[in-house]
Amino acid sequence: MDIEEKQAEHIAHFVQQASILKGASLSKLIVDATSHPSLFAFSEILALPNILELQGMENSAYLDLLRMFAQGTWSDYKRNADHLPQLVPDQVLKLKQLSMLTLAETNKVLPYDLLMQELDVTNVRELEDFLISECMYVGIVRGKLDQLRRCFEVQFAAGRDLRPEQLGSMIQTLSSWLTTSENLLSTIQEKIKWADSMSELDLKHKKEVEERIEEVKKTLPHKAELEFRGHEEFFSESGGVMDYDEDRTRPKSWEYRAGDDIQWHEV
Repeated sequence: MDIEEKQAEHIAHFVQQASILKGASLSKLIVDATSHPSLFAFSEILALPNILELQGMENSAYLDLLRMFAQGTWSDYKRNADHLPQLVPDQVLKLKQLSMLTLAETNKVLPYDLLMQELDVTNVRELEDFLISECMYVGIVRGKLDQLRRCFEVQFAAGRDLRPEQLGSMIQTLSSWLTTSENLLSTIQEKIKWADSMSELDLKHKKEVEERIEEVKKTLPHKAELEFRGHEEFFSESGGVMDYDEDRTRPKSWEYRAGDDIQWHEV
């Protein structure tokens, strides 16, 4: 099962639980959701009326914390830590994983120095262990560790919840995709029309050839009969010539008659 299918199951579970809880009970649910090892999307939970009712209440900090996991990074949390609940180790790991996804959205080559700064990692060995065990093995990113160049080459990264500032860019991207798709569809339709036209011409030409072949077949017996009669008349008229030629080419013999002077007579 891929990460998208897992997300759908986990989101459905927490949405169902949050829908029947109120007030302080939602704080524990938010901690459980943001600590879950396989949950990386929170917008559906964040949009629930029960969750939004935390705004302005005693536990409103947990609503802000949920927003941080939906749209923020580890660096964002550190800047606002005084106003947010303290994180448990699983939440720290989760927020660093989400930060990795944010970095991979816009950069396909991530320098080790940048990653160590954003993830609060002190050395390359720790960073590479995090990338392998907590990111690639989990399935949220795929890529190549380049120790020589000291960078991570991103090949795939799972998507995060859409941030408000990304909406305009997303609309523009989708509009561009729609325009390109319409142009491509128009080109394909033109090619189909051209192919249909050529197919009709081929069929017409094939029909004409077949009709011509049939006409030739019908005239062949009559032509053959005429040619045979012509050869027959030619040979009958040339018979005398053939006899004369045979007489001219016939071998001759001679005869000796005894008692006479030597004379040879043609036989």
